[in-house]
Amino acid sequence: MCGIAGIISHNKELVSRERITAATNTLIHRGPEQEGYYFNKEQTAALGHRRLCIIDLGLEASQPFHYLDRYHIVFNGEIYNYIELRKELIDKGFQFRTASDTEVIVAAFAAYGKECVHQFDGAFAFAIWDEKTSELFAARDRFGEKPFFFYYDGEQLAFASEMKALWKMGIEKDVNRTMLYNFLSIDYTTNPGDPAETFYNNIYKLPAASSLHYSLEKKELQTEKYWNLYPNVNEEVKVKDAIDQFTALLTESVRKRLRSDVAIGTSLSGGLDSSSIVSVCEALVSNQNTHKCFTASFPGFENDESHYAQTVASQFGLHHFLSSVDGNEIPGLMDKVMNHQEEPFSSASLLVQYKLYQLAKEQGVTVLLDGQGADEILGGYHKYYKWYWLELFRQGELNNSGELKAARALGVKESLHIREKIAAYFPEFSLSLLQSKKAKHSWRHPDLNEDFAFSNKRNLYYSTPARFDLNSALYFNTFVQGLEELLRFADRNSMAHSVEVRLPFLSHQLVEFLFTLPSDFKINQGWTKWILRKSVEKKLPAAITWRKDKVGFEPPQQQWMENSAVQAEIRKGKELLVQEGILRSAVLQKPIQPHGSHVAENREWKYWSAAYLFGN
Repeated sequence: MCGIAGIISHNKELVSRERITAATNTLIHRGPEQEGYYFNKEQTAALGHRRLCIIDLGLEASQPFHYLDRYHIVFNGEIYNYIELRKELIDKGFQFRTASDTEVIVAAFAAYGKECVHQFDGAFAFAIWDEKTSELFAARDRFGEKPFFFYYDGEQLAFASEMKALWKMGIEKDVNRTMLYNFLSIDYTTNPGDPAETFYNNIYKLPAASSLHYSLEKKELQTEKYWNLYPNVNEEVKVKDAIDQFTALLTESVRKRLRSDVAIGTSLSGGLDSSSIVSVCEALVSNQNTHKCFTASFPGFENDESHYAQTVASQFGLHHFLSSVDGNEIPGLMDKVMNHQEEPFSSASLLVQYKLYQLAKEQGVTVLLDGQGADEILGGYHKYYKWYWLELFRQGELNNSGELKAARALGVKESLHIREKIAAYFPEFSLSLLQSKKAKHSWRHPDLNEDFAFSNKRNLYYSTPARFDLNSALYFNTFVQGLEELLRFADRNSMAHSVEVRLPFLSHQLVEFLFTLPSDFKINQGWTKWILRKSVEKKLPAAITWRKDKVGFEPPQQQWMENSAVQAEIRKGKELLVQEGILRSAVLQKPIQPHGSHVAENREWKYWSAAYLFGN
């Protein structure tokens, strides 16, 4: 993993060493080991790079990397199938001087042009400058694991891994108040309708599974989607065949993500997803696997799950490390985490994640495997029950299936009202009513300044799945609203400590396969993530595989918010939002209400986080 930046412009004053080095200096945490720069002869293109060495640690693999005296690349991420691609390209006559995945990318671009992105299984953001045509080609991975931000005003195109690098280039930091309205009213940190929008005006992100093409001579900038997944369910698939194929795809994904020239460990929450990855890792041979695992621990807190993680660690003989957070650390941690996140977040869980990655780095681990993404593609959240039940209801199978009864026996308390059943028969009308209701509720938010709310009331981004079925809900959270936010959290928090996170469940081949499976492979007999449970049931303890009382990851946020120093910082944040015309002044008279991270009315933390947008 690395940090990248670049400037393309006919104005030579803009394409300066001072600007590009100022940008890359802000990204040193993403790549503390090496730095490099490229300027073309005409001084119309500059590329900057900060390197964290993972694959091929030699200097020849340093970036910007130059290929065929024509192409120049800066790259952040990993191409997990680079070994296979390298062999294919050699068979086509291409030659290599390094063992790096960076060289494979640029060689693939030379071979396939913009279609090269279809060859990659990875987490990546890269930019290639073609000296012959004076054109820039950039691309981002299918799920948006790695960031790519850009600014274009007709005179210059500037891009970087993080927005702070663009600000260091002199680009204005201007808060996007419409995004802020959506965050404060409905907790959205992305715009489903415009996936390029950020919390800052005129700074955009390249959407996931998208490429960017810029012609300097024509001054034309275009972006396009290069990958779309359309669920195509195979109702005839046999259970054993599906489980076998799922197991093979997950195993292959883990195997490729164990490729590294530096130490690898695993995040281990004690839940099914991370425990499953541990079980697959133990069946594979990797010289770089340290067998170290890292768990967040909350001693004395009712939702502390570290003992489940210890069960898994003991079974597989792992070196188990616990990370904890003291309530007195929270104000300082919040400053650090917001500096890296750059955009707001709703709960204290990110502070815990930040500390976990810090511990991994302290223990000499540079790469961590993590279970993120499994809940979205396999139906792991309790909210998905309702979508499945409505699907069965529309098919006339809800009562015969026994799914409601089975879920209740497992302690699932999700409700299913008659109005929701009626809505399932009239989805378009129902969704329209829901959006109208949500808009009215948001506009009447009790703490928002009236002028601020009124000026943004027509810009609510609320969106829902297109249909009342489980696969539609999973698709929505994976590709439209939900997963991208979590990937941003993990990228910024891990790279803050120069740690790379790899996500085996986000192999696109695995995800494509899962969206061909009927819903009962995700929820079955009341169990979420059913196919994963069946895949690993002989590898993991039953207390993990068939655990009934699983709760979502939750730190003791309410307890931390009772800390006087935390309340003082929250109060400062609210005062700033009042000054900016975001909140009503009356909010300062209300006592601060500590809430858990999953409570719907968790407003105070959002106010604290949002105030950082207006910092220097």
